[in-house]
Amino acid sequence: MTVCVNPMNAPISATLELAQQALSAGLSRVTDDYRPDYHLAPPAGWMNDPNGVVYFRGEYHVFYQHHPFDAKWGPMYWGHAKSADLVHWQHLPIALAPGDDFDRDGCFSGSAVVCGDTLALIYTGHTWLGEVGDERQIRQVQCLATSVDGIRFVKQGVVIETAPQDTIMHFRDPKVWKDNDYWYLIAGARLGDTPLLPLYRSTDLRAWEFLDYVARGNEGDGYMWECPDLFRLDGRDVLLYSPQGMRPEGYERLNKYQTGYRVGQLDSQWHFSGDPFIELDNGHDFYAAQTLVAADGRRLVWAWLDMWESPMPSQAHHWCGMLGLPRELQLHADRLRVFPARELTALRKAPLPHTSAWVGPGYEWVPQVNGDRLELHVHLDLLGCAEGHLGIALRCSAEGDEQTLLYYDASLQRLVLDRSRSGAQVSGQRSVAIDHAQKSLHLRVFLDRSSIEVFEQDGRFSLSSRVYPRPDSLGVKLLASGAGGRVSIGNAWPLASAWL
Repeated sequence: MTVCVNPMNAPISATLELAQQALSAGLSRVTDDYRPDYHLAPPAGWMNDPNGVVYFRGEYHVFYQHHPFDAKWGPMYWGHAKSADLVHWQHLPIALAPGDDFDRDGCFSGSAVVCGDTLALIYTGHTWLGEVGDERQIRQVQCLATSVDGIRFVKQGVVIETAPQDTIMHFRDPKVWKDNDYWYLIAGARLGDTPLLPLYRSTDLRAWEFLDYVARGNEGDGYMWECPDLFRLDGRDVLLYSPQGMRPEGYERLNKYQTGYRVGQLDSQWHFSGDPFIELDNGHDFYAAQTLVAADGRRLVWAWLDMWESPMPSQAHHWCGMLGLPRELQLHADRLRVFPARELTALRKAPLPHTSAWVGPGYEWVPQVNGDRLELHVHLDLLGCAEGHLGIALRCSAEGDEQTLLYYDASLQRLVLDRSRSGAQVSGQRSVAIDHAQKSLHLRVFLDRSSIEVFEQDGRFSLSSRVYPRPDSLGVKLLASGAGGRVSIGNAWPLASAWL
């Protein structure tokens, strides 16, 4: 029988108190121009990876990498929010703070699991052995913290002291799950410039046995695989991870780093073999994805809706970083399909009235549909569209100097998300191939104040990117630059706030 740690409640540490005070002080300086209204974002300060996503006592908890003292990356804390319905969220006190010998310079990413009546966080304790920022001299260990109320956590110390090989320094991002009588833990590791995924097993979350490396990288696979996740879906094993160091090829892997997956099988010797790596999202900003099993058995996923070394104008507004929408994963043959969580329909207000279709070259404003927090259903009829562009312009300014374009490029046979005029600092295109035999595209588009997320109706692809237009750039236009094809907005809703 699994034995879980069940500590007495302990007072909040002085470090946590200082972090909460800094967060409260930061709230008075925050500017809301770019702040999302129905996505998870920090109250103030910095956010990156989702650390632990878990269902505990009837509520969803999302933890995240957080620096409450500044809108820039720094010593990592664990921020915390919860929701009863995946739609409406409440900020909770910061869960973890660095400062002990084993996590002096950061409580890095990890995961959360429910063990009996205890909520357990498994995370990487990070220490700089040389100068801060010198990744050639670091120590990373795997640590445990527990809570009986899901709010106040007590550190239990280091549970995996060293990596499987002494020469491994980069050893982080533990993801833990239970299968029958055992807990399993997969982490990311780096040996020289070779990525490795070590797998461990435990009966109590404290003593861990190294089993083997689930997978290791080959030439062209990058040098480090961060935030690994291994789960079963419809009888297949899915290995989800975020590689660093993969080179762009054509339209693929254009971001600094990627998040993607391989579908295959974990054999009895703990080795994973499967299909080639596929990016999970094709936009500019999607990283460090992590999954959980929902209350009804669905596999959900969250990711950081930003990218390292990308423009982050909200830093000047004393906050930075947001998570993407919760998404449902389904497996069809050897590909994952991605859908917005079905609960998100609860955000819809009264639908916006509009004319449902428009045909012809040029562009046309849709005056009844405008805003910075919208869900739109966009239909592209590709029949006869053999040249030019067919699509929609969003977050348009009245003067036309700002707009975010989403269109089908007939010559390339690709759906393109174009940020060339999407506001402060951002630029560039991302796209996804469209089968030449496809006669139509049905898209669900979610706009928040500084983000756009596009989902193909049948889950075949998504495009997620940050945009930073002026607050008054709210217009919507339909556009067609060639002969043939039609575009329409089938439905449109303004969306409510998710914050309680």
